[in-house]
Amino acid sequence: MSSSILLRPATCASTTTTTAATIVSAKTTFSGLLTAPGFHRNRACTTICCSMDGGGAMPAAHIGGFLSKKRYDPPVWASHLRPVPSHTFSLGHLPTPIHRWNLPNLPEDTELWIKRDDLSGMQLSGNKVRKLEFLMADAVASGADCVITVGGIQSNHCRATAVAARYLNLDCYLILRTSKVLADKDPGLIGNLLVERLVGAHIDLVSKEEYAKIGSVTLADLLKKKLMDQGRKPYVIPVGGSNSLGTWGYIEAIREIEQQIHNSSGEFQFDDIVVACGSGGTIAGLSLGSRLSSLKAKVHAFSVCDDPTYFHNFVQGLIDGLEAGFDSHDIIDIQDAKGLGYAMNTAEELQFVKDVAAATGVVLDPVYSGKAAYGMLRDMTENPTKWKKRKVLFVHTGGLLGLYDKVEQMTSLVGNWQKLEIDEAIPRKDGTGKMF
Repeated sequence: MSSSILLRPATCASTTTTTAATIVSAKTTFSGLLTAPGFHRNRACTTICCSMDGGGAMPAAHIGGFLSKKRYDPPVWASHLRPVPSHTFSLGHLPTPIHRWNLPNLPEDTELWIKRDDLSGMQLSGNKVRKLEFLMADAVASGADCVITVGGIQSNHCRATAVAARYLNLDCYLILRTSKVLADKDPGLIGNLLVERLVGAHIDLVSKEEYAKIGSVTLADLLKKKLMDQGRKPYVIPVGGSNSLGTWGYIEAIREIEQQIHNSSGEFQFDDIVVACGSGGTIAGLSLGSRLSSLKAKVHAFSVCDDPTYFHNFVQGLIDGLEAGFDSHDIIDIQDAKGLGYAMNTAEELQFVKDVAAATGVVLDPVYSGKAAYGMLRDMTENPTKWKKRKVLFVHTGGLLGLYDKVEQMTSLVGNWQKLEIDEAIPRKDGTGKMF
């Protein structure tokens, strides 16, 4: 890849840091990664930025704009949506690259690319960081000194929220659902739990049965009231960070993809975008942004929990919350890919994750991206006409740490080891074994 760019130094105001860099010229070949070196959210900044306004004790200084609070200017094509966020925090390492992805058994007449949001930074936070850039800015603006969120015992979103909160010197309270027999036991240190506990998150466990009876909103409100009674100022982030504000994270991702395409050599256009769906915010932002922007790619979501009807209704609520005026059925195709259930895998799904890693070097997580890619390839096989001669962009949403919860199930799939056999005649440091 070759590139030639000239950046204008960013400026730092006394209260809010501005870190945008201006492209004067940019040339990027499309043969490798699409990285859009002059992307409008570029973290380049020639000054050491001062502390920021808002609630919470913020980091004292920043180099390069990372962790800075910035005024948000939406894409022109999304400026009519309401409400428009006023600020964001730079939490992720963006833009994330795009490259060709030659999946095993991919139909020959289908061209597949992958957007590596698993490389978005913030301790492998994947797609969650894009939503949190907006949600954490709102939390700080509200004067919060702590955040609350809810998820499964291996929730990627909860781990990402815990890390983001610690970055911004806010306390984090996590309500994690688990099995009834484990709800009163130490949850351990596997996968996301290790990171959450390392960064000091407060963990409250609830059984899946109680969670189903009470609901995430009520559980979060109960904890919020408890903390407020203690004099705290909590800010509640919904499951998956999926509300109308969080949706802006993937509206912004569409602008990122647009600019990556623009900065590539020659004309290029994706026909389809494929992504996993777990809470609904990511697919809402992608589908809405794609329809409003020049991209116009059809968004295909593979749900890993609940069902397509639920997600169409949920996404419709997010769209209506932004006054977008679209029907979710017109802008997104949602298919069921949950298989045995949320965070549960068949042997075939885990074998697929292993085969993809061995063939391409891309490690999928078994809960989200693994099921989405598995479902996509199955649909390509069963409905070849639908995907024929299409240029498809698969969004890798991260979740690598979820693999550690599947160690026992995957052991038999990755048994490629053996003891190194060394001939007794090979010289040893003690002088034994020399050949004569």
